[in-house]
Amino acid sequence: MKRRILASILFFLAIELALAAPVLAFTPFGTRLLQEIVPPPTPSPTPILTVRGTPPSTSAQAAYLLDTDTGHVLVDVRGEQRLPMASTTKIMTALIAIQTADLSQLVTIRQDAIKEVQAHNGSTANLVVGDQISLKDLLYGLMLPSGDDAAVAIADAVGGTTSKFVQTMNLFARRLHLTQTHYINPDGLTYLTPQGRPDPNQYMSAADLVHLARSAMANPFFAQIVELQHYVLPASAVHHAYAWDSINTLLSTYPGATGIKTGYTVEAGYCLVFAATNGGHHLLGALLHEPDANQRFVDARALLDWGFALPLIPPAS
Repeated sequence: MKRRILASILFFLAIELALAAPVLAFTPFGTRLLQEIVPPPTPSPTPILTVRGTPPSTSAQAAYLLDTDTGHVLVDVRGEQRLPMASTTKIMTALIAIQTADLSQLVTIRQDAIKEVQAHNGSTANLVVGDQISLKDLLYGLMLPSGDDAAVAIADAVGGTTSKFVQTMNLFARRLHLTQTHYINPDGLTYLTPQGRPDPNQYMSAADLVHLARSAMANPFFAQIVELQHYVLPASAVHHAYAWDSINTLLSTYPGATGIKTGYTVEAGYCLVFAATNGGHHLLGALLHEPDANQRFVDARALLDWGFALPLIPPAS
């Protein structure tokens, strides 16, 4: 008899639960309860560019290629080696100016900016002493023609002195965890020690350079500057007219190229930090110490073609 009563009770309870479940499911408590009982299905991992095979060889002493969408390294050839990096230094100079200074401030061009070019046979934005140019405009003169005069003018204006600005550059490097990086000037030119040898304290790894450039490209204004091939600054009451052309020929020869910066000194060889977009994918790389000016662009195109052609495969769990 007791068993029949118990069975009847359980039967009616089951019916009550069956009737209450649809109603309960539409209450906050019911939703939480059902989620705990029946967890949602695990979403399928998104396919990503996955390394298969061997990347093309380059003539660079160091090469590094990053999928900036995922942070996965696709190519790493001596990517941690400390090497002189020439004018790719100006990526840090530009980033600090954009992030810390008033871009509308007028910068007076001083003789030390012109002397920097003359004393070290540097590249120039052809600035004129006494001109007053906005910091925003000077950044185009820094990045397109790679003006060493613009680098010193910006460092003076933002840092108070060039040496104080360089201290800030090294502080930024530490904050960004660039452990294979050290600066001695804002332009990447070779300075000599009292013994007449190149100062060894200006260096960067290809990996650090790529990670710095990734941070810089996250800034829309920086990204706009480095993708531009030509910039005209009309004459005004306080400055001459200027026309600056980018020396990064990858911008005009590789579909989807978005920057970033060339560099050259005898010690550093020919350098290039490059970025491109294809099919919704974004790649960013660096080549240090290439043997000639054109080879860096040849190698960059080969690495980009290879990277964009990699298969899309879900990452291993």
